[in-house]
Amino acid sequence: MAEHKKVPRRIAQTVLNSLKGGVVPRIGLPYITVGRKNEIEALLHDVDIIAEGGASFRFIVGRYGSGKSFLLQTIRNYVMDRGFIVADADLSPERRLQGTRGQGLATYRELISNLSTKTKPEGGALTLILDRWISAVQSGAMQETNLSPDDPALVSATDRKIYEVTSSVSEMVHGFEFGRLLSAYYRAYVNGDDETKARVVRWFRGEYTLKREAKEDLGVNMIITDDDWYDYLKLFATFFRLAGYTGMMIMVDELVNIYKIPNSITRQYNYEKLLTMYNDTLQGKAKYLGIIMGSTPQALEDKRRGIYSYEALRSRLAEGRFSRPGARDLLAPVIRLEPLTAEEMLVLCEKLSGMHADLYGYERRITTEDLAGFIKIEYGRIGADQNITPREVIRDFIELLDLLYQHPDMDPASLLESDEFSYAKSEAVSDETDAGFVEFTI
Repeated sequence: MAEHKKVPRRIAQTVLNSLKGGVVPRIGLPYITVGRKNEIEALLHDVDIIAEGGASFRFIVGRYGSGKSFLLQTIRNYVMDRGFIVADADLSPERRLQGTRGQGLATYRELISNLSTKTKPEGGALTLILDRWISAVQSGAMQETNLSPDDPALVSATDRKIYEVTSSVSEMVHGFEFGRLLSAYYRAYVNGDDETKARVVRWFRGEYTLKREAKEDLGVNMIITDDDWYDYLKLFATFFRLAGYTGMMIMVDELVNIYKIPNSITRQYNYEKLLTMYNDTLQGKAKYLGIIMGSTPQALEDKRRGIYSYEALRSRLAEGRFSRPGARDLLAPVIRLEPLTAEEMLVLCEKLSGMHADLYGYERRITTEDLAGFIKIEYGRIGADQNITPREVIRDFIELLDLLYQHPDMDPASLLESDEFSYAKSEAVSDETDAGFVEFTI
C-alpha cells in the first residue's frame, strides 16, 4: 500500500465527518484531492488573468454528487491563499439573480455576508477588510512622510491616499456614492464613530430598503436594489484591488433553482441577468473579477426551461463540434465534469483509509486487494456507469471503515461479499435513481 501523508487529527475528523454527512469539508481538501487535475489547471489559468486586471466567467456542470462543490471549494481555498477575496452563495427559491420580491438582492446580501479572506475564511470579512485598508493606508503614509502619528500633516497625507482610492472607484457606474461611503467610513474610523461605521457597513450589505432612510443616515440618495446589485459587486472587485488584495472571486452554486422556477417570464429575467454578467466579464467591462457558477446538465441543456432556453446564452455556451467525452475543451466557458474513474476512486479510498486509521489510532486492516474489491462492487452495480457519484462511494466506504473499526472481529473481505452489502447497494441505486432532484453539495 502506498505511503500516505499524516493528517492532523482536527482536520481528519472534519474531513471524515463532512464526507460521511454528504457535504464538502472547508478544510483538508489537499489531503483527499484526486483527479480533476485538468479542470483545476484551467480554472487557475483564469486566476492569473484576473490578477492582471482581467475577468472570467465559468460554468461547472455535473450531476448531483459528481464533485462540483468539491472543485469549487478547492479553487476557493487556492485563490484565498493567493490574496483573493471570495464571496460564495447557493441559489434557492428565496435567492435568485432577479426577482419581483427582492430575490436578487437576497443573493447579493448572501454573497457580501460570506465575504472571506485567508485570515477570515469562514465569511463575515467586510468590516475587517475596510479597517485593514485604512490601517494600511495610514501606515503607508507614515512610512512615506516619516511623520509621527500625532502630526496633523500625517492626516492630510492619509486623506490624499484615501482620496486616490475613492476617486478611482467614483469613475464607475454608481461609483460616486460608493466612493462617498468609503470616505464616510474612513472619517468615522478616524473619529471613533462606531455608529456611522455600522451604518456604512449596513448600506454596503444592501440592508437599507428606503432611499429616504439612507439619505437621513448617510447623506446618499441611492440604495442597492434588485436591479443593480451586480454593479456593486464590480465596484467591490475594483476597491478590493485598490485596498491591496489580488482580486475578487464570486462562486454561485445551485443554478438548478432558476431551472425550477415555474413562471417562464421570471426564468427569462434571470437568464437575462446571467447574460449581462457573462457579457460584462468577457467584454472587459469588469476588472479583477472572476465568476464561477455550478449547474446540473439538465439545468443547463434543457431547451424548454434550462439556460439553453435563452437563445443568447445557448449560442454562447453550447459545445462546438469537436468536443466530446474524454476530450472536452476546458478553455470553453462550460467545464463539464467527467466521472471519476475506478482507478481514481481507488486512490481516494486509500487516502481515506489511512486518514481513518491515523485518526482512531489503529493498524490498517484493509489491504489494496480489499480496496479493489470494494471499488469493483460499487462500479459493478446495475446502472453504475450512469448513476454512480463520488459522494455515494465515499459515504459507503467511510461507513465500511467505521464498522470495521467498531467491530474488530469483522473481516473486510467477508463483509464486502455478504448478501446484506450487495442487497444494500442495489437498493441504494434504485432509490437514488427514482429520487429525482435531491439536494446534495459534493
